[in-house]
Amino acid sequence: MVAFQKDADWLDYCANPSRPTFVPPPGAVDAHCHVFGPGGVFPYAPERKYTPCDAGKAQLFALRDHLGFSRNVIVQATCHGADNRALVDALQASGGLARGVATVRDTVSDEELQQLHAAGVRGVRFNFVRRLVDPKPDAYYHAIIDRIAPLGWHVVVYFEAADLAERWNFFTSLPTTVVVDHMGRPDVSQPVDGPEFQRFVQLMAEHGNVWSKVSCPERLSRVGPPGYADVVPFARHLVERFPDRVLWGTDWPHPNMKDHMPDDGHLVDVIPHIAPTLELQQKLLVDNPMRLYWGA
Repeated sequence: MVAFQKDADWLDYCANPSRPTFVPPPGAVDAHCHVFGPGGVFPYAPERKYTPCDAGKAQLFALRDHLGFSRNVIVQATCHGADNRALVDALQASGGLARGVATVRDTVSDEELQQLHAAGVRGVRFNFVRRLVDPKPDAYYHAIIDRIAPLGWHVVVYFEAADLAERWNFFTSLPTTVVVDHMGRPDVSQPVDGPEFQRFVQLMAEHGNVWSKVSCPERLSRVGPPGYADVVPFARHLVERFPDRVLWGTDWPHPNMKDHMPDDGHLVDVIPHIAPTLELQQKLLVDNPMRLYWGA
């Protein structure tokens, strides 16, 4: 068994989150969350840029039930690199109530891809945030897409707002559904109708295969909890303009948070502010993730 010591400045997830006032619709999906280890069972990757606390499947599924959700989409964490064993273990333990987004290398075998698909993986994630990973040449990603597209998988991309112009041609060349993490991390001190965020809106408007997660207000907000009010106009803009191409997730266990650790109950209570009608809530939390991840 390998012993891992979490980073000295690591903030652990909220162990006793409040019960949200907002009640999600039946069948609601937390469409962005992670599992970390436990490191003694599923070791963290040697090339990782952070060492987290353990946050395994039992804690994740307990949180799902506590918050009133029915299903999870578990995204491979960068601390595990391309070793998807912790992800697969959680998917197999979920009883069909979880789907996954994996990280694979361009050397992945067809057999490995088939095993991931059988476990419930339905996409791959490409991370372009340089403080978390070392991005690769475009050809590297295209080689992977050529392998996963026949499986019907989609691509999840994580980048920061300043990267969009540089990566525009790459993102718009992708033949699959493309899901952008956390609205492309906008600077919420800038106006919603300003050039930076409108460049992202343009990406979605001009490319019908591009979706967005309207998640992680805790990462973007300048005013902070519990309501993260400065993030709400950005998320609501996307939900109202692109109601059939938005997803929501907790981002539990909130890796690399430095200033505070969110109460997951408070995050759920943001939902009716960004999706103010029952119809929008149904699409955001049930219809869209079910269509993308369960084929419903």
